[in-house]
Amino acid sequence: MLTQANPKLPMRNKAVTREYYISQLGFKQFGSDAHEEYLMMQKDNVQLHFFLFTQLNLTENYGQVYLRTDDIDGFYQWLLNNNTAIHPNGKLILKPWGQKEFSVLDPDNNLLTFGQGV
Repeated sequence: MLTQANPKLPMRNKAVTREYYISQLGFKQFGSDAHEEYLMMQKDNVQLHFFLFTQLNLTENYGQVYLRTDDIDGFYQWLLNNNTAIHPNGKLILKPWGQKEFSVLDPDNNLLTFGQGV
C-alpha cells in the first residue's frame, strides 16, 4: 500500500535552495546534511527532495509539484507578508474545477502550485 510521495526536484546550488525554502516558504531541513548532492526539506507533513544538477538550464526545467493545503488563504497571506514572489500568472484564484490555487517558482524554476478544494 502506498503511504507517501516525496517529489524529487533538481537544484543547482544546495545552499541557495535550502535558504529559499526556509526563508521564503517556511520549510525546515529534514534528515542528514551529510550528502552535498541531496537535500530534503519538510513543511508540516510534506517533504520535497532535491538532487544536485549544476548544469540545469532554467529555460528547460519543467519540474512541477502540486501541494494541497487546508488553509490556502492564510498561507497565501503569510507568503505575501514574507515578500515571497508569487508567479505572475499564478495569483490566488478559484479555478473552474473547484480548487483555489496559486503558484511560485523556486530559484531553479521548479513550479510549486498550492491548492485547496472549496
